[in-house]
Amino acid sequence: MEKFVLPKDKLTAFINEISKKYKVFAPVENKDVISFKQIKKPSEINLGFSNSKVPPKELMFGQTETLFKFTPGTKGKIDPAEIPDKKTVIFGIRPCDAKSYAILDHVFKDEYEDPYYLTKRNNTVLVGLSCTQPAVNCFCTSLDDSPASAKHVDILLTDIGDNYFVEVNSDKGKQLTKTMKTLLKPATEGDGKKKKTVEKKAAETITRAQKTDGIVDKLDDIFENSFWKNIAMRCLGCGTCTYLCPTCHCFDIQDETTLTKGARIRVWDNCMHAEYTLQASGYNPRPERTNRVRNRVYHKYNYYPKNYDIIACVGCGRCIDNCPVDIDIIDVVTSAGEVKA
Repeated sequence: MEKFVLPKDKLTAFINEISKKYKVFAPVENKDVISFKQIKKPSEINLGFSNSKVPPKELMFGQTETLFKFTPGTKGKIDPAEIPDKKTVIFGIRPCDAKSYAILDHVFKDEYEDPYYLTKRNNTVLVGLSCTQPAVNCFCTSLDDSPASAKHVDILLTDIGDNYFVEVNSDKGKQLTKTMKTLLKPATEGDGKKKKTVEKKAAETITRAQKTDGIVDKLDDIFENSFWKNIAMRCLGCGTCTYLCPTCHCFDIQDETTLTKGARIRVWDNCMHAEYTLQASGYNPRPERTNRVRNRVYHKYNYYPKNYDIIACVGCGRCIDNCPVDIDIIDVVTSAGEVKA
């Protein structure tokens, strides 16, 4: 791993240099909401945030995505959708959201490779930004992560005062920074110590913890427990938790047509909605909200670990922050581990 420092007064030049060869997405504020948008100039970027309300998931896995277009009829034809292949940088992504891409990779390149997701993933460089002030409901440290982890990014920037400590973690990162030698200076041992101090301090501010030891086996034992009904009694079924989750990946595929043309479109779906599992016969295997609340937890903490050996949660806290009835995934999972089977 190569390590540099970038003076803060050189950050604009750093981003301008990136913009010469890459399409740049970064955190932008609009009506008090932070989300990742394509920028035209560095001044649009807002780095004064704990995390974006809307995760950058949609930059890889679009909320609405055309798979192909078609012309119906006896002389019909299919026109594959153009998959954007321009080199892209996601600047300012938090370590937890970068980890979410690593979790989603299992879905989109396991048994079947998804060209729509993978083309964007392979052409994207992640320039991460360490969390120096994690939000009140962050709990990434409970999930084998850190607010200043470079594990899942190509480059990580950490604010160490007058400079950013820059860790180049991949070949993609080296390619991006190879023309930046006039902006970057080799990091000293003292710079490295400052980075470790910032990381330690940030981790210590995370006061909430989720207990996940043995959770896979525990969930196997309490599938039919009334615990799930008690949680579901509070749930509205609005789906906010899943739409704002960086690792949820449910989708529906629909054909939209007119008399002369049509398109097959993939759109985000939501397993918290009753219609999600409703079959054409009228049968629904998850007819009650209890079934759906339970499934959401089991998918992340039981099914996914069994299939891929990783919990499908990054500890970002968005579902806690935005649940209208204050259902707390930290408390739910921790309490589930204490339920008597």
